[in-house]
Amino acid sequence: MFQMFGFGGAACPRCERKNAASDGYCAGCGLTLGAPRNAPVLRENRWIAGPDELAVFFGVRELSGIFVKTLRVPATARAYILQGDKATEVPQGEYEIEGFFTRLNHLLRDQHAEILVTRSGALPVEFSFDDLASCEQLRLSARFTVSLQVENVPAFARHFMTMPGTIGVAELRELLRAPVRQFALEFVGARAMRDMAANTALRAELDERLQGALGLLLAQYGLAAVRVDTLELRHDKHDANRERVGSLWLAASERQAGLEHARQLDELYDAEGWQRIRREEQQVRLRQRRAELTLDEAEQAQARRAREIALYGRVAESESRKQAIERGAGDVLAELEHDLARKGAHRAGEADGWAHVRVLAQLRMRSELALAQQDALQARQLAQQRFSHQLLQQQIRNKIEQALAIEDAARQRAELARLREAEALAARRARELDDEEHAARRQALILANTARQRELQRAESVQDEATRQKVEALRRTGDDADALARHERLLRTIEADARHERAVQQVRLDADEHRHAQAIELARFEVQRAESFGRLDDAAKLALAPSANAAPLADFLKTRVHATMRADQLAALSGVVAAAHGTPVLSIARRCAHGHAARDGDVFCAACGAALGG
Repeated sequence: MFQMFGFGGAACPRCERKNAASDGYCAGCGLTLGAPRNAPVLRENRWIAGPDELAVFFGVRELSGIFVKTLRVPATARAYILQGDKATEVPQGEYEIEGFFTRLNHLLRDQHAEILVTRSGALPVEFSFDDLASCEQLRLSARFTVSLQVENVPAFARHFMTMPGTIGVAELRELLRAPVRQFALEFVGARAMRDMAANTALRAELDERLQGALGLLLAQYGLAAVRVDTLELRHDKHDANRERVGSLWLAASERQAGLEHARQLDELYDAEGWQRIRREEQQVRLRQRRAELTLDEAEQAQARRAREIALYGRVAESESRKQAIERGAGDVLAELEHDLARKGAHRAGEADGWAHVRVLAQLRMRSELALAQQDALQARQLAQQRFSHQLLQQQIRNKIEQALAIEDAARQRAELARLREAEALAARRARELDDEEHAARRQALILANTARQRELQRAESVQDEATRQKVEALRRTGDDADALARHERLLRTIEADARHERAVQQVRLDADEHRHAQAIELARFEVQRAESFGRLDDAAKLALAPSANAAPLADFLKTRVHATMRADQLAALSGVVAAAHGTPVLSIARRCAHGHAARDGDVFCAACGAALGG
């Protein structure tokens, strides 16, 4: 099983003998050179993994060489011996050499073998992430514990036991960090923050999703994820200075499990904040549709597709537009209606229009499901490639560490040069995997956009086919169809006349209303003009009066002035007027008692006021 490349000049980790041979085994005890320096396993012959170790594996040139001391297998450990393509479990207990081969009589004592020591229980490995995001692009922090154990020994040996060593918490965390993060991102990225806050079974669903996804990934490597525990899932809101304002605990300890999530959300974001978040989400989805993605956005494409599938399902299952909006599918519903309107899809009525939207949602959902399955298969293959590549890089690093223990300087340099070259090739392959993944995701988005266009065309074809079938059905009815057509034309004519009459009446009403408004405005203007005219003096009034009113106004003003004049003033005025008109002035024969002249008809003297006699 082990791929021996020689550790000539290295000291044996069990008997510490210096070895110059290059066959890979200690010349003294027959142990594989380069085996981990695990004292309980190699020196005390007590086969048990360490507290942070999942498995320890090494080899011996002859199986009987393991019995330098009594072999002990504790209850907390499981041990396997591999010879050829067979793996034999060593039951719990203590063994001497003769009793061991008597009990396990199919093992060959003089043949080389590999030993695997693992735990009877699962090893918990903790993962922590601060860069997850919901479908609104709100950042989430998460902490998980994944419990792992060896389930399939031959498969585990093929992938992990290519050289002696150990697999512990650090190695498993490095191997599984990327896939655990991706699986968690796909789960939370397909859900809105409010939906997660209202879901009381969120933790159980997330645990089940991670365990199932990891199980598919690890099965071919002989590992099993027996349990996944979500220790923490929260959203932190930060201010402009990146100081934390508040946190929403979606999944946390029992002490925090009773928090009112809806109240917390309302405290963290007001209506304006949610509106801004919604606009940002729509911009990200638009960028995805246009395939203008960065590498960070590409890894969230699968989560957004899962979100859209769920929303399309809500639209397809809803009985009305109102129900779809109430179920949180308003954005995708508006998108579907916009696509139909942009393509000129005419709907006869509200019921037919909603049926058309549901048909389009069903087509879109089926297409997205097919694309999601294809992307999931591709993502699983990429995850397996990355896992295998990461495992290879770990093995190369372990070989470099073991090669540093070679005391022969020339051999050490040769081994290190070969391993460094392999490490450089592995690093270049890792970059190629990143480029391939990004290119594959962009190509998948382009194909998805093409598929959406085809779906819309299919939906229009379905609608056209339904219309054609209705027309054919009417044609098959013969006379009834003709009568129905005439009746429909009559109804359309009546409706058109009614619309025309309503339009004419509306125009008349608008014209009357406009005339009344003008008359009211003109009357208001005349009142204001009269008030302003009344505040003017007599000269200004006479100057500004219209020509038709000028003469009566002048007479009125004259009369008002004459009423205030004395008799002599009036006499003088009459003389002036008579002279102006060429009228002779009458002689006045009457005089008062004081000798003043008086006119006929005067009762009092105009000069002294004395009474005139008859």
